[in-house]
Amino acid sequence: MKTERQKMEAGDWYTCLDDELEALRVVARSAVHQHNTLPPDERGPIGPKLAALITARNAIIEAPFHCAYGINIHLGDQVFLNAGCTILDTAKVTIGDQCQLGPNVQIYCAEHHQDPVKRNVEGLEVAHPVTLGNRVWIGGGAIILAGVTIGDGAVVGAGSVVTRNVAPGAVVVGNPARVIERKG
Repeated sequence: MKTERQKMEAGDWYTCLDDELEALRVVARSAVHQHNTLPPDERGPIGPKLAALITARNAIIEAPFHCAYGINIHLGDQVFLNAGCTILDTAKVTIGDQCQLGPNVQIYCAEHHQDPVKRNVEGLEVAHPVTLGNRVWIGGGAIILAGVTIGDGAVVGAGSVVTRNVAPGAVVVGNPARVIERKG
């Protein structure tokens, strides 16, 4: 019998109303709080408690920042997350080298059950990974939904909602995000 955490990690339906998952979220909330409230010269590029959860190589996370667990976030070399980013990492979130995320970018890995009883009473959800290739630029206020992969060098325009995969080098904008023709 799988635990709810094992179900979450396997991409199966799981209940988020689970004691083990709540304990992990409590640790993440404490780490996020420390990161967001430390003076920048004491915090460094990533607050100490948050750095212990997130896998990161030479990354900078501006405050404020929010994540669900932290343990599922993998940041490549020279990644920059601007202020207000939210990563709900119920599944693995991989952000490649030299990616830049504008302010208030949101990445959501969870999809909640459509049945209101299963969603609200049982807390059922399923998690899908999100992957950003290398040198991806995500404009401010963009939302990346569960299961999306964004290819190397792609650009997501500010305020876009990305509902499906983005090809390497593509520029997408809008809600839902669509490819636009590159000029110049």
